[in-house]
Amino acid sequence: MRRSYWQVNYWIGLLVLALSLLSSSWAIAIEASAPAKVKGSTAAQKNSPQKASSKKTAAKKTASSSRNKNAARVSANASGQGGRRSEVRRVAYRPADTRLSVGQQMGLHRVDDPLELRSSVALVVDQDTGQVLYEKNAHAVLPIASITKLMTALVVIEAGQNLDEILEISEADLDTEKGTSSRLRFGTRLSRAEALHLALMSSENRAASALGRYYPGGSSAFVHAMNAKAQLLGMSETHYADPTGLSSRNKSSAHDLARLMQVAYQYTLIREFSTSAGYTVLVNGRYQDFANTNRLIQHSDWLIGLQKTGFISEAGQCLVMQAVINGRSTIMVFLDAQGRLSRFGDANRIKDWLMTQQPGRLRSVTVSAKAEVS
Repeated sequence: MRRSYWQVNYWIGLLVLALSLLSSSWAIAIEASAPAKVKGSTAAQKNSPQKASSKKTAAKKTASSSRNKNAARVSANASGQGGRRSEVRRVAYRPADTRLSVGQQMGLHRVDDPLELRSSVALVVDQDTGQVLYEKNAHAVLPIASITKLMTALVVIEAGQNLDEILEISEADLDTEKGTSSRLRFGTRLSRAEALHLALMSSENRAASALGRYYPGGSSAFVHAMNAKAQLLGMSETHYADPTGLSSRNKSSAHDLARLMQVAYQYTLIREFSTSAGYTVLVNGRYQDFANTNRLIQHSDWLIGLQKTGFISEAGQCLVMQAVINGRSTIMVFLDAQGRLSRFGDANRIKDWLMTQQPGRLRSVTVSAKAEVS
């Protein structure tokens, strides 16, 4: 009986010892597999450099995989096909429209310009004396985009048409040349004065188109009148194809446009409409606010008496202005600027340059490209 008692105790002891050892092994295994918590110390990383390195590598792979998946989703949504790597590259790195302007094709930007103007064509003239202060490729004949609307306004005003007559925007005013949109919906009714205001200030193409359509004889007669006026003014390097400037066949030179500016400046209505900061028009029962396309109008350090902006890809960014700088009335023409704000930057460069010149001692600057410019 005593032997049976000690045998039972012996086996119970061995069982307890085995359970204890097994429990310790489990604890060690759990501790080894659990992530280390580091608060204010990097001891765990120092003790396990291989683990830290493997974790960083795994994190990079996860992030890279996530980016690739997102890019693949963008590609699949854009193309309607699978997310192959080649498609991801095409979507992510597809370049923007890289069509060259006519000035770029002619090489007009390759010129040693002391003021480093971004416009390939520039002309600055003293309005009172006619002295050329600065010119760059000033006889190059280029598309002029919405600078065209200055002649549009001149023809309308000199025709003596009733400014209170109501014009209606129709599908005939739809831009089939460049496919641009407009806030003037078909059926919009506005006076000739309102259409003229929007065409000069906001460069509204449908407003300009309507002005041409409501001319006696229609649009073709209007364009004929534009070209006849250009010839009368001696603008021998100018041709007009439509009243909006959307056609790249509207072409002129800086010298011709300076001549046009001199004449347009004589009309108060053109000066006021082109330089107003904003204008509100009732469009289909709702009032809509329009803003000036020339951001320099908002600058108090500019005294601008007349202006017009323009852009189509063939013409680049264009700007013409009459402004008083350092007490001198000037006419400025900038054509084929590259970059959305470059034409305004060029105007500021010219202004800064004129501000440093002493009255009566200003020497004119002339630069031109070696390429054929006419």
